[in-house]
Amino acid sequence: MALEFGDNAVLARVVGPHNRHLAEIERKLSVEIAHRGNRLTVKGPAHARAHAGQVLRDLYQHAERGNDVANADIDSAVRLGLEGARSSGDGISVATPKRIIRPRTKNQARYLEALLENDLVLGLGPAGTGKTYLAVAVGVMMLARGQVERLILSRPAVEAGERLGFLPGDMKEKVDPYLQPLYDALRDMLPAEQIERRMEIGEIEVAPLAFMRGRTLANCFVILDEAQNSTTQQMKMFLTRLGENARMAVTGDPTQTDLPLAQPSGLNEARAILGNVEGVALVEFGEEDVVRHPLVRRIVRAYAAHDASRTDKRRP
Repeated sequence: MALEFGDNAVLARVVGPHNRHLAEIERKLSVEIAHRGNRLTVKGPAHARAHAGQVLRDLYQHAERGNDVANADIDSAVRLGLEGARSSGDGISVATPKRIIRPRTKNQARYLEALLENDLVLGLGPAGTGKTYLAVAVGVMMLARGQVERLILSRPAVEAGERLGFLPGDMKEKVDPYLQPLYDALRDMLPAEQIERRMEIGEIEVAPLAFMRGRTLANCFVILDEAQNSTTQQMKMFLTRLGENARMAVTGDPTQTDLPLAQPSGLNEARAILGNVEGVALVEFGEEDVVRHPLVRRIVRAYAAHDASRTDKRRP
């Protein structure tokens, strides 16, 4: 199979330094790939050649949009082709000022659809599945298009017991360590000067969950991250802040709560209570949706197996 690509500079990002990315695809799919000029030649069994060809085309499209190609992108492209899931997310993308973001798994495609169509979305699953990142992307896109007036990002500061007054520094210095992952996502989607300007005029707000009490959140896109660390009372308080022309995304990993052992998680209760409520979408991710380093997926799988075996031993 011979594949020709129009832009050698884009193709160079696909093949990687010293053809490193091609070697990774060869290893994963048991094929041989030769690179000459703007042409890639794939050798191997017919099904493997077809799979590799689709992976290379997908990665080229990814690089053509100005993105670098990383091992996680290769891993995702291989899995999408293997699952036959490419068509599920093919028409979905989120355009932010710095980059275009597309789903890498079937569940990510379902999640993006839910975020675009529902007023409240619960995204649950392990770390590295894109729950927060994709929610921030949709919020940034809606803000940039003028569909909402504000983007509000929040997390429980549970490590400080929400008693932020005891921490040193001004309020921004107190809460920033807990909200850093949200800042990281913002920086990936908006130029630094836009983030600073929009925060100064209140179009972007990053605040701990405790600060949501008593507010009505209208004309905004609101994200509650790490929601497994919210209590039942905090979750109900947060969800009932929803105002006119507002959307909410609530994300978290129910298996990684930092709450005291006797304290139920507001996220788990929300999942049970709101699962069949009209206007609420629930998307659950699994280890197959992890798009970080491939080792993260294996770590999540190992912990899940350990937890399952421990549960089995407790049964009479």
